[in-house]
Formats: sequence, structure tokens, C-alpha cells
Amino acid sequence: MRLVLICIMLSEALILPACAHTGVGPGNSFSSGVAHPLSGADHLIAMTMVGLWSVFTGGRAVVVWPATFVAAMLGGFAAASSGLQIVFVEQAICWSVVLLGVLVALGVRAPVALGAVIVGLFAFFHGHAHGTEAAAARLVPYAAGFALATSALHAVGIGAGFCVRSLVGRLLLRAAGGCAAVVGLSLLGG
Repeated sequence: MRLVLICIMLSEALILPACAHTGVGPGNSFSSGVAHPLSGADHLIAMTMVGLWSVFTGGRAVVVWPATFVAAMLGGFAAASSGLQIVFVEQAICWSVVLLGVLVALGVRAPVALGAVIVGLFAFFHGHAHGTEAAAARLVPYAAGFALATSALHAVGIGAGFCVRSLVGRLLLRAAGGCAAVVGLSLLGG
């Protein structure tokens, strides 16, 4: 029953814009920065999956991977804000949802450095998307807002991972990873 509820919640996230980067006004304030990661399924799922995956791996990954994600996301933001144009940003973001979901679903335990490279690469694209929308006069407040919201989403994933100790609970969280991968595939198709 919980698995069904998790999948329903993830599917309901699709009612929001498929990718939070289309049709959104310019990022021009701290509050719009906070709202941005909360406004689309791609952000909500990918960032929560980073937290979950870090707990499944354990150890230093719980701190290193979310911190790497935020740092690389800010790097992507700075690159886009400076005018660097990259093709396929939206597709890379959607693939991040798919692949992070698969990593959680399979319970993959990666070395901390490899996991940091993976989440850092995904984060760069998420940050780039943020940077293409930012208003030049208000970059710092906007970046601070989305960095804070991203950290909060990582914390949700970490909290879910630590709160669920039973085998059944762990299987449900892995099933949520599978649902995330399916949602990511639907974002690619939509």
C-alpha cells in the first residue's frame, strides 16, 4: 500500500511543469530562488534521490554528495550566468532523475569519489538551468535561495533514509527510486 502511495505522489508531481525551467519568470530574488527547486518534478525528485542514495551508501557520502551537488550546482549557475551556453541541459536534467532513481532502486553503493562525480555532473546541469533564468542584478540572493532549497530537499531524502530502518521500509524506499526513474523517463518523453 505504501508503495502505491509513493508512486501516486511521484505521479502527482507531474501535474507541476514537467521541467521547472520552462515558462518560469526570471530569478530575481531569494524567495524565487527558494521556490524554483520546489516548482518542478525534476528538481524535487533528483535532489531527494541524492539524499536517499547517500544514505544507502552511508559513511562520508551522506555529507560529501549533497555538499558536492550544491557546489557543482552553483558552478553551473555561475557558468550560465556568465554566458556559457550548453545544449541538452533539459535532457541531462531529466536523465539525472532517471539515473538517480535507478541508483536508489538498485541500492548501488558507490565509492564516495565516484558518487561525488556523478552527482556533481548532474548538479552542474541543474545549476546551469537556474543560471539561464537569473536576472543579472540579483544573482546572489537567487543563488542563495535555490542552494538553501536544494539542501532542504537533500535533507528530506537523508531523513527518509535514516528514518526507515526495517527491511520492508528499505524496500519501499528502493521502490520509490524505481518510481522516480519511471517519472524521469516520462519527463524525457513529455
